[in-house]
Amino acid sequence: MHNIPFKIFILDDDVWYSELLEYHLSLNPDYALKKFHSAKECLAQLHERPNVLTLDYSLPDKNGAEVLKKIKEQSPDTQVVVISGQEDVATAVDLLKKGAYDYIVKDEDTPERLWNTVNKIRENVSLREEIDQLKEEIGQKYDFGKVIIGNSDAIKRVFSMMNKASKTNITVSITGETGTGKELVAKAIHYNGPKKKSPYVAVNVAAIPRELIESELFGHEKGAFTGAVSRRLGKFEEANKGTIFLDEIGELDINLQAKLLRVLQEKEITRVGGNTIVPVDARIIVATHKNLIEEVKKGNFREDLYYRLLGLPVHLPPLRERGSDILVIAKHFMAAFAKENGLGKKSFSPQAQEKLLSYSYPGNVRELKALVELAVVLADDEIIHEHDINFTASQPEKDFFSKERTLKEYTTEIVQRFLDKYDHNVLYVADKLDIGKSTIYRMIQNNELISK
Repeated sequence: MHNIPFKIFILDDDVWYSELLEYHLSLNPDYALKKFHSAKECLAQLHERPNVLTLDYSLPDKNGAEVLKKIKEQSPDTQVVVISGQEDVATAVDLLKKGAYDYIVKDEDTPERLWNTVNKIRENVSLREEIDQLKEEIGQKYDFGKVIIGNSDAIKRVFSMMNKASKTNITVSITGETGTGKELVAKAIHYNGPKKKSPYVAVNVAAIPRELIESELFGHEKGAFTGAVSRRLGKFEEANKGTIFLDEIGELDINLQAKLLRVLQEKEITRVGGNTIVPVDARIIVATHKNLIEEVKKGNFREDLYYRLLGLPVHLPPLRERGSDILVIAKHFMAAFAKENGLGKKSFSPQAQEKLLSYSYPGNVRELKALVELAVVLADDEIIHEHDINFTASQPEKDFFSKERTLKEYTTEIVQRFLDKYDHNVLYVADKLDIGKSTIYRMIQNNELISK
């Protein structure tokens, strides 16, 4: 059902023919139709923004090409269906290139063809409306106050920076420890910004093997390398006119940093194995848990790329620095989980609240969520007590060495624990444990480790 009438203008100097088209289209009661017999009269009413306009190519006061141009200038979303008495292929192609939706030759089948064409346009308009509505709902979902919960001064500063970032297309760099919610902030900035109805494409740089990252970002042509059986668009092309979020940008290989810098400067890419220059226009949001200034000093990150990406910096404080926000967030997770599982209302005892505030949360908000959900399950009644909060559930067991194992078994368990703790970020874990990332990839391939 559509509450807003679907507007159709019929522009034809032949009174009888325009009435024929009007009668045929009026069989659909949802269509609101208006007839015009001159271009001047029709163009004066374009402020009504019709969904469809049928255009007689041979008008006494203007030719069809001129009228089409003015329609597209004044009402670019109006779909124009040209109806002509001449079957001129060259003219039809030219009009289609200039923005006409369809070109129909006048004959006995014209009303039926027009009926089918208008129905297709109606379906497309309905689909766009549904997509816009979904995007609006997503925007509401990523309302700043719903993305990051809290009232601390540290979070208020984050809200302020997010608000500034969402008003323009400035590049945004988000920093913070693992588990602080960097991608949620990136989504919130996008869906509250000027590009909210355009694509949002996220790329976890650390999760893509070094040999595949260039193809993933910039695409490749058929035959560019073994296994490239067809052309593939990269993430930058997918994000064109929208936003690309490059998570863990600090892990990008130094050799690829120069190519990324060129893309940002020139706003164009070249697919792997190709020569065609493809223009791209995407907003850039990056995130990292690393101190990029330190990485620049170490020679791991290009200084020119660093300043290109810095833009508007948003730093997410760790949970241990957010004071009473810990309780606010914990109560939010508790209520959401209890409602989702039909467990009734719950509350924390004073001792449980003190225990929650005493912990450092190395896994930040992500760890707090897991702890609270477990506490809700363990609670015997509507009160969550101190003993229901189990910090050791997310920490290494005290009796790690109580069972004798081989060095390989110990190594496997340690790597697995770090992968689980740091969201299966292979490069970050390799850096933390000071082992080669190829070692971890090999262990995953050999099914010694479980990875996402």
